Amino acid sequence: TNPGFVVRITQAGLDYAHQHGIEMLEKKLAELTLPDMSGDFRVLRVGKVHYELSRLRLRSFHLPYSRISPVPNVGLQVAISNAFAELDGDWRVKMLFIRDHGSFDLKVENVYIKISLRLGSDTTGKPTISTSDCSTRISKVRVLFSGKFGWLYNLFHSAVESKFKKILESKVCDSVAESVHKELQTYARTLPVTAKIDARTGIDYSFVAPPVATAQSLDTGLKGEFYSLAHRSTVPFSPLPLSLPSDHDRMVYFGASSYFFNTAGFAYHTSGALVFEITDAMIPKDVDFHLNTSTFSAFVPQLEQMYPNMPMKLRLSTPTAPFLNIGPGGISLKPVVDVQAYAILPNSSLAPLFVLSLVRNVSAVIDVRSGHIVGSLNVGRIKLSLKDSVVGTFQVRLLQSIMNIFASDILLPRLNARLDEGFPLPLPDRIRLLNTFVRFHQNFLLLGADVHFQPK
Repeated sequence: TNPGFVVRITQAGLDYAHQHGIEMLEKKLAELTLPDMSGDFRVLRVGKVHYELSRLRLRSFHLPYSRISPVPNVGLQVAISNAFAELDGDWRVKMLFIRDHGSFDLKVENVYIKISLRLGSDTTGKPTISTSDCSTRISKVRVLFSGKFGWLYNLFHSAVESKFKKILESKVCDSVAESVHKELQTYARTLPVTAKIDARTGIDYSFVAPPVATAQSLDTGLKGEFYSLAHRSTVPFSPLPLSLPSDHDRMVYFGASSYFFNTAGFAYHTSGALVFEITDAMIPKDVDFHLNTSTFSAFVPQLEQMYPNMPMKLRLSTPTAPFLNIGPGGISLKPVVDVQAYAILPNSSLAPLFVLSLVRNVSAVIDVRSGHIVGSLNVGRIKLSLKDSVVGTFQVRLLQSIMNIFASDILLPRLNARLDEGFPLPLPDRIRLLNTFVRFHQNFLLLGADVHFQPK
């Protein structure tokens, strides 16, 4: 299935995410708990020596050099080098008649960690992240014992260092896997795959396939489809292939296809949201006419005879869902609107008068604000035709100026007020977009931005 919406995270975006991930991993590794150790070994002409190490405390774990890279057919790879840690603890030794105890410091240096992250999606379309591979290599461990019998400690420090090395290498990868599962996976699942927009519609941002890693970025295809909350029906058209340009100046890019926007029109039309009623009370105060049969009788003479001096109501609706086009020059559409005119009778019932078909060229201005796609519409002149009439025929061109007022001064501000509220972009928790831009391409809109993560 072709995506209706594509998200690209560039190397700059991965580096930014990696920076916060490494800070989290450092804190996690600094919380490592190490088991008490004990052992025996024999010394020539001395006999068996028994040692115990207890109350092991990890004071710090530093990851000064690391890099994240997208790896095709793998996912993401994190390479950490020259990491180091410091521990301390208590020791006790028994050998013949010698009993001694004290404290020790342990320095772990030249730690190399390699982590492979598998990226996918579950049956609900939410992202999944797991550790597919992890290896840790420690080049140097130094134990410094305090005590009176220095020669004695030197007999078993190499055995202690070897044990520490094996335990730490295992513990680090266990901690990485736990951190990815508990922290990274939990955070990734804050990405909304459905977003309720208003009382009638929502957006489906579920993954249509696992993320694809290239040499320079991570691309994810989302369904990118609006739907009616009351009744979700199959969209009668399909998304075209969507390929983003090779831009990498920003941390993240969003590709919103014409399919994405056209499903919005389909959802709003299906849900009945594209129906507007205009009454006399809604006419701006500075307009010098009223919505009644007396005013319209100047254009439709039969009205004064059939329904003298009665208020009127106009019901605007779209016979089909509006369909827009996106090209390098911007967004354009030519919606068809039916205008049903009614006379409001003394008993408040409605008497149908005539139906006008209204066609108008419309262009759109798109922007990004507070994590939402926002917009506004600009309209050209209206083209009118008489679709049906129960009050006889009349010259519809005479109604041109009145319909322009209804559309420009009443209908358009309502539509723009809704578009100004915007539609949410698929963003996980605590992400804010900066340095945004909007560009138009054939059949899709490209949004670029840097991101700022706000920790809890």
